[in-house]
Amino acid sequence: MALLKKPLLLAGVVVVVATAAYFLWPKAGNPAAPAGQMNPWAMPVPVRVVTADAADLRVQIKTIGTVTPLNTVVVQSRVTGTLQQILFTEGDKVEQGQLLAEIDQADYQIQLAQAQGQLEQNLAQLKNAEADLQLYSKLREQSSISAQQYNQQQALVAQLKGTIKSNQAQIDAAKLQLSYTRIHAPISGRLGLRRVDPGNLIQANNTEGLVTITQNAPIAVVFAIPESQLLQVRDAVRRGESLTVEAWDRSERQLLSQGTLTILDNQIDAATGTLRLKAEFANQQEELFPNQFVNVRLNVAVQQGAVTIPQDAVQYGSAGNYVYVIEQNKAQIRQVKLGATDNGLVAVEDGLQTGDLVVLEGLDRLRPGRAVEVITDQPVPAS
Repeated sequence: MALLKKPLLLAGVVVVVATAAYFLWPKAGNPAAPAGQMNPWAMPVPVRVVTADAADLRVQIKTIGTVTPLNTVVVQSRVTGTLQQILFTEGDKVEQGQLLAEIDQADYQIQLAQAQGQLEQNLAQLKNAEADLQLYSKLREQSSISAQQYNQQQALVAQLKGTIKSNQAQIDAAKLQLSYTRIHAPISGRLGLRRVDPGNLIQANNTEGLVTITQNAPIAVVFAIPESQLLQVRDAVRRGESLTVEAWDRSERQLLSQGTLTILDNQIDAATGTLRLKAEFANQQEELFPNQFVNVRLNVAVQQGAVTIPQDAVQYGSAGNYVYVIEQNKAQIRQVKLGATDNGLVAVEDGLQTGDLVVLEGLDRLRPGRAVEVITDQPVPAS
């Protein structure tokens, strides 16, 4: 073979050397080539393939959500006094009505005793005034007293009856204040860290409170979807369908919990073009934690009999999405139109049929028309 002239440009050296190597390398099927030597660029490419199958595929909307308690309560004292004792352990679960703390009752017991004493005084006065009224009534029938004196006694009795009702209300208020010295859990849930220690003087309705309670079971997840996906969600809700929602961990490898869509917000956020939704989860084992970020999958519908392949088999190019299929032991490009995805599978709406062999591994060395060798995972029997 004639020698090629030395190129002037350094970049051309690679082209010349590669051209020379192409002509000098023994080709497959050439009788002059040494035995066992073949052109590696002409050898079949080993690939692994999958079969396009028909399956029921869930149509999902994937987004990010925040775990939100259905109820969060700051436990506050409704009266002022010295905190005598704490009857809970931080982080414990409590039931509604459970006693959490006690405040010194001395001041409120005194107020109750004063109200009760005042009531007894007025009851005694009322009894005496009613007795005088009975006497005045007889004297009035005998015209022994004036009508004005009789009317004044009637007014005194009515006045004392009103005073007694006021005294009874004061007693009820004192009892209520006394009951507030025993602080109970307003809801069932899990306690946080306590914010005040026994012995401290606490003020009524202090915004900081004693401790917080969050309702963890059930619990909610709040997330947002683009307005472009709102129509299919609203249609499903209007049909009365119960849409399931899955909460996955950050890596999307572990399903934490499964719940049900409960609420759609009443307006789209103009700044982000999204709509907020809320799903409720039973969370009996407390898989979800308040303010935790989770990956959300909203199952909108089920696509029946869809042609599915693994997502890893899909290639993305300037002309669109495509896959390599095997036809007569050769690789060919097939343009595809993709649909919904579900757990690593993607629906192919156009471009594939059930039973087509799609290349999953070995894609980097393929080109249209390249011969392939399909590799299987079956073990080779020992000779």
